[in-house]
Amino acid sequence: MAATTLDLADLSGFRRKLTLLSSIGMFLDGFDLTVIAVALPVLKKSWTFTPFTSGVTSCSAIVGMFVGALVFGRIADRLGRKKMYLLDLIGFVVFAALAALSQNVWELIAARFLLGLCLGADYPISSSLTAEFGAARDRGRLVVALSLMWNVGALAAYLVGVAFLPIGPTAWRWMLLVGAVLALVTLAFRTSIPESPRYLIAQGRHDEARRVIAKVVSGSGTAVAPEDVVLPEPQAEPDRPTAAGSASWRRLFARGLVGATIFVCVFWFAHDVAYYGIQMYSPTILTGLGGSTQLAAYLGSAIIALLGVVGAAIALAFVDSWGRRPVLITAFAGETAVLVVLALVHAPALALIVVLFAMAILFSNMGPGTLDMVYCTELFPTELRAAGTGLGTAVSRLGAILGVLVFPDMVAAWGVSGALWLFVAAGLLGLVITVLLAPETKNRSLEQTAGARRVSGGTAPAAAGPDLVVSTTEEDR
Repeated sequence: MAATTLDLADLSGFRRKLTLLSSIGMFLDGFDLTVIAVALPVLKKSWTFTPFTSGVTSCSAIVGMFVGALVFGRIADRLGRKKMYLLDLIGFVVFAALAALSQNVWELIAARFLLGLCLGADYPISSSLTAEFGAARDRGRLVVALSLMWNVGALAAYLVGVAFLPIGPTAWRWMLLVGAVLALVTLAFRTSIPESPRYLIAQGRHDEARRVIAKVVSGSGTAVAPEDVVLPEPQAEPDRPTAAGSASWRRLFARGLVGATIFVCVFWFAHDVAYYGIQMYSPTILTGLGGSTQLAAYLGSAIIALLGVVGAAIALAFVDSWGRRPVLITAFAGETAVLVVLALVHAPALALIVVLFAMAILFSNMGPGTLDMVYCTELFPTELRAAGTGLGTAVSRLGAILGVLVFPDMVAAWGVSGALWLFVAAGLLGLVITVLLAPETKNRSLEQTAGARRVSGGTAPAAAGPDLVVSTTEEDR
């Protein structure tokens, strides 16, 4: 027999293209979320900010992400990945440009909130589409690449800040406008990406799925006609409906999925409490600890962000060989240990806190900051994948809001060292939930990983449901 599957077919060229276009969207997510931390110190020289408006400006996009991930993740499960894959990027262009053109604080807050809706939408859409075209042997690396590019985007925000700082009072407008320009360029290339065949099958659109698979496989060098594509019979189970309208939030908390839902939401929430608290306030914290100039604070923040990229690169190297579970446990343990050291050190020098913050971000991105979307795309079935990822994203934004809004008040009351115990507690929570609930899903197809539970040795049980089959000979049909 000459049959093959999407997991075995040579689609490396198409997968690289899809991952690149999805990862550019994540680059823009990281850039647009971080650039406000870079722009605010410049903006405060021209506009009047109260502590309240400063905090709301910092987290307005994060609040938008909370809403966008919840709403548009579920819409992507109803209307399809491809439509939303384009629409959310249009929002990147429009609302990033409006933020750059804002004339007062509240216009900026409104534009950033609307931008956040689109940023939140892109998490479940891009990760679901990338995972559903991925192969079991390298799906982890493909999805981790999205998170890697998020961190590259965050680093780019600081470098853009350094580059535009000499412009003067209007530098913040150019910083915000960069995201709109990059999104516009990416939008033109995303139009060539087809709908996910796994999504089409979940909707009962088998002929369309055959055409998409045949086109993608043929485009990779092996000629296949749609009629040569053999799809598995739908295996609708009582608790796994496949109709478009049957996807429900209740399903995420039903037997078989509730463990995965709790695990994803809690560990991602714990990660974001510390990560965003450090990421959004690095320039402010570093300035207060001895950064004599804004440039010094930007450069220190850029070093921290660079170590975040290194952490994501480590995850990229080990996620499919060592496995999801050991990488995540190691990362949470390392992050928590570094945060304890940070909390115990009083009145640290600028260089020391840059090093320790950088190590904390390295461990953070080595595990929870990159495996969040990997686990979401693997643990939820196709008909609920974007909705489940959207829920995880939304809950994680609550952690981000906690880190962004509460941390500054804790610093004012207890000092930086005292306030860092909030992050230590978050790290411990993430570590405990990972040890208790994290399954191992490496080298398994998406049909096998949905609803996987923690079992002996951390291995996900093989679920029913064959992979998509492509037959290239008459006898295989």
